[in-house]
Amino acid sequence: MSEPTALPWPGNGARPGVTDADLLARTAGGDTAAFSTLYDRISPWVYGLVRRVLRNPAQSEEVTQEVMIDIWKTARRFDAARGSAHSWILTIAHRRAVDRVRSEQAATDRNDLVGSRNAEVDFDQVSDTVTTRLEAEQVRRCLGTLTELQRESITLAYYNGYTYLEVAQQLDAKLPTVKARMRDGLIRLRDCLGTSTGGTR
Repeated sequence: MSEPTALPWPGNGARPGVTDADLLARTAGGDTAAFSTLYDRISPWVYGLVRRVLRNPAQSEEVTQEVMIDIWKTARRFDAARGSAHSWILTIAHRRAVDRVRSEQAATDRNDLVGSRNAEVDFDQVSDTVTTRLEAEQVRRCLGTLTELQRESITLAYYNGYTYLEVAQQLDAKLPTVKARMRDGLIRLRDCLGTSTGGTR
């Protein structure tokens, strides 16, 4: 179904005797006039719910528009036997609002993680030494000299690609504890690998 040519911002939109379910059914058939009426009727409710979740007016307007587009595209999925049209629409709105909150939080977490990594200059220098100087077989052999906790942390980070925060979550440990394990483990790896590449013992 193509998008409607116009999406009017909420007006009065009242048509006595016509239910939201009726309007959804007509919208599912591509009736833009029915959708316009439904938009006028339901968008204030959608905006109110989204605003309570997001609190930010501009973002709430954006998400409201996204919800109404979703309704236009997916109206045929509405099943009156499973609940009211009003509840179905507000469920979509709540899901969209929560998705936006999670997206914003994920972006914040990524920025915080980048800042944390930038602060770990010495740690990263040790990490670079280990990962660029030495052969994979030697690294695996020297991993055997680490404690189990050091080996778990380093393996998750460097072989499985987890971030520090993800390693902490996997091991159910605090982030500073994981960083300390990895730093100490990498120093031991560097020493072991430096010995193994420096000649016979």
